[in-house]
Amino acid sequence: MTSTLSVSAIKNGTVIDHIASGQGLRIIHLLSLQNSQLQITIGLRLPSKLIGMKDLIKIEDRILTDEEANEIVVFAADATINIIDNFTVVKKISTHLPSEMKNVFICPNPSCITQSEFIESRFSIEQQLKSIKLACHFCEKVFERDQVEVRI
Repeated sequence: MTSTLSVSAIKNGTVIDHIASGQGLRIIHLLSLQNSQLQITIGLRLPSKLIGMKDLIKIEDRILTDEEANEIVVFAADATINIIDNFTVVKKISTHLPSEMKNVFICPNPSCITQSEFIESRFSIEQQLKSIKLACHFCEKVFERDQVEVRI
């Protein structure tokens, strides 16, 4: 049996691997990559020995900031984020779940002031076992991660 790569290597940039299947496109929106002129490789529902199925994102010629890497944890707690230079991993970014995120999510509560006023959204973030909860600073309602949309 021969083995082949499903996704080609990048020369320089960032690789976000081991993203929980179904979260890759949310990370694309989180990082505002959907309108980028950069070369981006996206793998969805790829086989993974560690997690069964995974998503993968490779961003050519862009290095994520520590803040961006930490925001990714909200969608992919077990993701690995590697910096690539000349086809070699030169750095593995260590991440942690941020306690708060501003102007990233849209509050799904139709009565929230952020729905009618131009106010920067603000959510507190908590991890409860394997679940991520987001609490809106303004309406104080708590939502599951998948209930809250990423601001585009």
